[in-house]
Amino acid sequence: MKSKVSLFFLFLLSSGIAFSQACTSLGQTPSTAFPVCGTTVFQQTTVPICRTNNLVVPGCSAADGYGDKNPYYYVFTCYGSGSLGFLITPNNSGDDYDWQLYDITGHNPNDIYTVNSLVVTGNWAGTFGATGANASGVNYIQCASDPAANLPSFSAMPNLIQGHTYLLMVSHFTDSQSGYSLSFGGGTAVITDPLTPHMQKVVPDCNGQVLTLKLNKKIRCNSLSADGSEFAIAPASATATSSVAPLCSASFDMDSVIITLNNPLPSGSYQLVMKNGTDGNTLLDVCGNAIPVGEAIDFQYTIPQPILADSVGKVACAPDSVLLYYPKKINCSSITPGGTDFAITGPTPVTIASASGNCVNGQTDYIILKTVTPIYTGGIYTVTIQPGIDGSPIYDVCGQPILPQTLTFGAADTVSADFTYSSVLGCRINTINLMHDGAHGVSQWNWLINNSAQVFTQTTTQTFPATSTNTVKLFVSNGTCTDSTSQTFVFNNEVKADFDMPAIICPEDGLTVTDKSTGTINSWNWRFDVVGSSNIQNPPPQFFPNNNKESFYNIKLLVSNTTLNCTDSLTKYLKVLDNCLIAVPTAFTPNGDGLNDFFWPHNALKADKLEFKVFNRWGQLVFQTSNWQQKWDGTINGVPQSAGVFVWFLSYTNRDTGKKVFQKGTVMLIR
Repeated sequence: MKSKVSLFFLFLLSSGIAFSQACTSLGQTPSTAFPVCGTTVFQQTTVPICRTNNLVVPGCSAADGYGDKNPYYYVFTCYGSGSLGFLITPNNSGDDYDWQLYDITGHNPNDIYTVNSLVVTGNWAGTFGATGANASGVNYIQCASDPAANLPSFSAMPNLIQGHTYLLMVSHFTDSQSGYSLSFGGGTAVITDPLTPHMQKVVPDCNGQVLTLKLNKKIRCNSLSADGSEFAIAPASATATSSVAPLCSASFDMDSVIITLNNPLPSGSYQLVMKNGTDGNTLLDVCGNAIPVGEAIDFQYTIPQPILADSVGKVACAPDSVLLYYPKKINCSSITPGGTDFAITGPTPVTIASASGNCVNGQTDYIILKTVTPIYTGGIYTVTIQPGIDGSPIYDVCGQPILPQTLTFGAADTVSADFTYSSVLGCRINTINLMHDGAHGVSQWNWLINNSAQVFTQTTTQTFPATSTNTVKLFVSNGTCTDSTSQTFVFNNEVKADFDMPAIICPEDGLTVTDKSTGTINSWNWRFDVVGSSNIQNPPPQFFPNNNKESFYNIKLLVSNTTLNCTDSLTKYLKVLDNCLIAVPTAFTPNGDGLNDFFWPHNALKADKLEFKVFNRWGQLVFQTSNWQQKWDGTINGVPQSAGVFVWFLSYTNRDTGKKVFQKGTVMLIR
């Protein structure tokens, strides 16, 4: 048993013809698809034999060689979202038709051959007879199959999206065929254009003998009579002798018609009137809706005369080009590239470097005058047009010369966002006045303070901490030109007292203090309790009385900025030991009475690289420290130890002599 695809390959190998004949007939390529009316039944009695490209079928093997064999394409737009139902009925029940639906919104129709994501759904079953999409169809794409398998030939109705454009390809597997009918229905999507057809605009040519009619929607090509009989001119100064739609050579529909009259029109106001042509109707859309008989559209024809420019285009900031607009298109080849037909004068000299246009098909809507340098100075400038002064006139599309004239335009000054400021410094808060001069017509200000607060006035007053870093940005505009600038303000005038000193010293040592104060300071006042005072920023060592007992003193620093009248102070506390003789007690009583509750090496202030260990009678380490002020409380892991004798070891280096010392002994823990 052979599958449908195997039979297809066998046919290709035996004939070699179908693949070589590309599809060229109208309707057989994506770009020439039949426009669909949802209420029309398409009757295709014959299908030209051809094949253009391979197709990707999602979920099916590419090796099976899917392609648009003997196809017709149908294009339509969704005007109301919903489901799409349609029916393909072969004229011969033994024929097999396949189909695939694409969403081509925003794409060239030929993209279906390369953009696989455009596929919406399809059905390639080898089953003979009717196919399409209905409510009972399968919700997947049926791949090619053996006809005997009688696999599902209907797919579930796809959901269409309003505003999207779709392309339906119907393909016939074999070259022998009798045609089919295609009808749409059963779904909820609206695919019939509700817009009624009308004439939209008439544009006469330069001679007034050829009219171009623009329609508001696509119209069937076969509803247009070549003899122009659908059109009349009122008043009857001329008669239509022919009408042609350029798009109809490669499409079934068109949206513009070129009408030729038997003679040129005189200057005046006219109407193009719709009537039934020799084919018995006016112009029809794809659903057969007609432009009403008697519908008329006004147009004006004026015998071409030499023309003047309409206006100068609005210039930007510091413009380096000026645009001259004309009521008719200009012939690009008649514009002298050097711009010698034009001159610009004003507050500052302006030199024209070149003249050109936005040329499309040799015609332009305006002339661009390029200047050697931008125009930075504001004011009124004059464009002098002297066409032909260089011996080469400039013509419009009707062959009429442009006339000499002068036009003016305004340019804006370039602007600067640079600003000035004044400041008032305080002890804790600084006040800054920010000012812009408003020069060159600046009318808009935007101050951005530390990337958050915005102010929209010409001046502003801001406050900042006396110790802070702040960013001020200013954006200015005069309505045409803009500029911006940024400044950073670093303040360090807050007076804040701070100093370094040891918290404990030996009675024989002097106290050394180091000033760490910040801010703008010009006065220091040290007070060393009973010892004295100093006005030096970093005074010499201060010595305290030896009282043979532990003593405490207040050390105070007062700093000032006499200019700002700002002061600050800081007090620290000093402990002077009774002596610095390192001693380890022989007993302690950790009973919480505040007396002799801890065990440690006393006065070990000058013991560098200290290591102190305590062991119980079984040699277990119960306490260890390298900080002489860390004390043992008589517990191990929080568990109080029983009274008894403990052994201690102490090692250190004497800071004054550099001598290494090792001591050991015992201590009695008393409960």
